[in-house]
Amino acid sequence: MKILANDGISKSGIVALEKAGFEVITTKVAQEQVANFVNKNSISVILVRSATKVRKDIIDACPSLKIIGRGGVGMDNIDIEYAKSKGIHVINTPASSSESVAELVFAHLFTGVRFLHDSNRNMPLEGDTNFDGLKKAYANGLELRGKTLGIIGMGRIGQATAKMAIGLGMKVIYSDTHIPKKDIKVPFFDGQSISISLASQSQESLFQESDFITLHVPAQDAHVIGEKELEMMKDGVGIVNCARGGAIDEVALVKALDDGKVLFAGLDVYENEPTPEITILMNPKISLTPHIGAATEEAQDRIGTELAHQIISLFNKSLVS
Repeated sequence: MKILANDGISKSGIVALEKAGFEVITTKVAQEQVANFVNKNSISVILVRSATKVRKDIIDACPSLKIIGRGGVGMDNIDIEYAKSKGIHVINTPASSSESVAELVFAHLFTGVRFLHDSNRNMPLEGDTNFDGLKKAYANGLELRGKTLGIIGMGRIGQATAKMAIGLGMKVIYSDTHIPKKDIKVPFFDGQSISISLASQSQESLFQESDFITLHVPAQDAHVIGEKELEMMKDGVGIVNCARGGAIDEVALVKALDDGKVLFAGLDVYENEPTPEITILMNPKISLTPHIGAATEEAQDRIGTELAHQIISLFNKSLVS
């Protein structure tokens, strides 16, 4: 059986699959050539992350496909139901990257409250000639401890973010119509832990109460945060989106940043990927990363291993023939 890991797979995943008798191909195939490559090489399993899309056209054109795997949580780049209707198994790794994404959320939060994104731009340019001026410009930072973090979406990543916030001493509130209540268990290095019970509240009240807001929602048909929602927020709010591009109206966000309504934003995802708008890329109040939420060595190792185990299990149970 041949597996095409078109967006890559960890060494641990390759080792596990090859040990089970699979041939793993890691050649990067261009989107328009995927179907041809799958058919030419009799590929049974295709593994993707966010770059490669497996839509109806590929599913129809590739009768050899038995499994489509997504390394990560969201599967909006796969026509899931259509694939299943054709007898193809669709798998993902929802738990493997939660901690990595949550840590990136806090990387953006710490960067925003201490202006690191702007300081790192200006220190190489002016650090030797305007040190005192830059020191004054970045001297009015904020602490996260004691502030209120509003989490929109309390899935696995939202929960991981909540744990980190609680451990830091923040007040956590959240809004999620699918999860009315959630007990958050915060583990410590010595085996001890604490548990805190949280209850979902309306998005409107979350916008009004939060000092910082982070989004953890799947792909949306409409903006979660637009001009109306921004107006509800506190002056000087900080906003982070490490979920999906399009969850925030970027035009409204830039205006709110320029007006001073929003203190800073941290973005890992964009409405236009892989070509974000220049007004986003050049805004000095936005901390920017190129969709790397799950891109840690630890997360990729877990993702590869989990995909391998699921694939091996499906074949061993004769669910795939």
